[in-house]
Amino acid sequence: MKPEDYQNLVEVLFDQAEKYGEKPFLWVKLSGSYQPISWAETASRVARLSRALIAQGVRAGDRVALISENRPEWLIADFAIMAAGAITVPAYTTSTTADYQHILENSRARGVIISSARLARTVLPAVHLSDTAEFVIAMEDPNISQSLNARVVMWDELLADQSPSVDIVREAASTISRDDIACVIYTSGTGGAPKGVKLHHGALLHNCAGACEVLEDVGLYDNVFLSFLPLSHAYEHSAGQALPVAIGAQIYYAESLDKLASNMAEAKPTIMVVVPRLFEMLRNRVLRQVEKEGGARQKLFDRALSLGVRRFYDPKSLGFFERLEDRVLDILVRSKVRKRFGGRLKALVSGGAPLNKEVGEFFVGLGLPLLQGYGQTESAPIISVNRPLQAKVHTVGPPMKDVTVEIADDGEILVRGDLVMKGYWEDDRASAAALRDGWLHTGDIGFIDEDGHLVITDRKKDIIVSDKGENISPQRVEGMLSLEGEIAQVMIYGEGKPYLVGLVVPDPDWLSLWAKENNKSSDLSAVHGDKELHKALDAVVSRVNARLSSAERVRRFTIADTPFSIDNEQMTPTLKIRRHIISKAYHERLEALYGAGRDTSISMQPSQKGL
Repeated sequence: MKPEDYQNLVEVLFDQAEKYGEKPFLWVKLSGSYQPISWAETASRVARLSRALIAQGVRAGDRVALISENRPEWLIADFAIMAAGAITVPAYTTSTTADYQHILENSRARGVIISSARLARTVLPAVHLSDTAEFVIAMEDPNISQSLNARVVMWDELLADQSPSVDIVREAASTISRDDIACVIYTSGTGGAPKGVKLHHGALLHNCAGACEVLEDVGLYDNVFLSFLPLSHAYEHSAGQALPVAIGAQIYYAESLDKLASNMAEAKPTIMVVVPRLFEMLRNRVLRQVEKEGGARQKLFDRALSLGVRRFYDPKSLGFFERLEDRVLDILVRSKVRKRFGGRLKALVSGGAPLNKEVGEFFVGLGLPLLQGYGQTESAPIISVNRPLQAKVHTVGPPMKDVTVEIADDGEILVRGDLVMKGYWEDDRASAAALRDGWLHTGDIGFIDEDGHLVITDRKKDIIVSDKGENISPQRVEGMLSLEGEIAQVMIYGEGKPYLVGLVVPDPDWLSLWAKENNKSSDLSAVHGDKELHKALDAVVSRVNARLSSAERVRRFTIADTPFSIDNEQMTPTLKIRRHIISKAYHERLEALYGAGRDTSISMQPSQKGL
């Protein structure tokens, strides 16, 4: 059966478990090596935990919060909650106690499932303060020292008390309909307080069906996924978990972002779900290594990249000898890059944020099968994606199967189909604003090109309108600046202002080299106001300004005290900048850039005097 033939996700899992039995499904790192859990064992654990949840008092429609790192227990807990007829409420492991308290109180979660003692220190105070959860299921010893309003039970003990048979649970799950809510996923809050998005089983199955059609060209069988983006995010939840279940793929769980490279070599994934920020970091790392090697190796690399990009856009543009040269370079250069990704990749699917065209060309030029897509939590989340045989890196591809996309008069992208959410949890006003006449108003601006591919130009709410009424895309400017080797991160500012200003985070490797050459500290907090550092970055910003229109040019900038990160809440867990939080943190310094004075934390862009 295909995903579109099912009524709910739980049925899909149980059918696949019956089909694949003792074949490996979920892989986790234990004692230094990856160990598998079979399909049959996974289904058994889902059934046991589902019965345990019902024994704890969970009933159809109840919400159960799930807070854990990516690991087999995440999938088992998610499917067990759904099998009980309840609703999963995922939350990021990087959230604060206040965030957890908001989610628990807003969703009125009846229970909470957590993983580690580290998380317990942040989550359990929220459980106690919210007074909504009746129980906490801990995958590991939570090492509790305080009393709670909720009872705490251990994962292993709960499962041990239940029968391993899946038949009763499977029969009960057959009553769950496509319209029943599967999960409430809270948005990451790039522009304000997170809202709970109600996603029904039909929406998730719709995404799986569309993704299956996309992947038919590369093969739906014998696939391996490497899961490293947060499963609490709709992108990984659908594309990195529901999709592998639907196609009978294996899932390896990465240990951490720092160990991603070694995990790729071990898992040898065929499909990876990634975000643009990861591509940007990998590109900068590769370019830095190539530049360091220099000489003949750098020339070979540059030539392989150039020919690869030309071949991607027009294979016929290469002459006979260039095609021979291209094959040799594929062996000498590109094969080594592919090996870093495990050597078996069929598709790298990029989503979650816009991918800079130059970054996309870099990877396709090196022979990596990159497919950029587009979506949002409110659409479960995938709306469109490039096809393997018709990819256009500057677009997010055509709409997926059975998805209707229209462009409103003001350029906003409107979406209709079974993938669209049922609304926001307990927020009728926001639901009415987003869902009108059956259309999801995405808040994104774009157009459909001559080939039916969707092109995103910006977030509607992020567009900067100058005091002259000019509409400016901050993401375009930020993308061009962050391509420069000297700049790691940047945020553009200027709503209602006469010109744009920016907040810049220097690349740490470049900053370290600059500090060594100038006999200064490489600690950003110690040198962010240094005039010589500003002068060096002036040249970089001016270089980019030369390629921008007058309205897009960054006339002044200040250097951030620290990088934008998840820990300081200036980035989402999927590595998108939180403009409202950054703007608030640097409000005085950004506003000062429009003043007449100058201090050591402000660059006046002397090279732009004539503009």
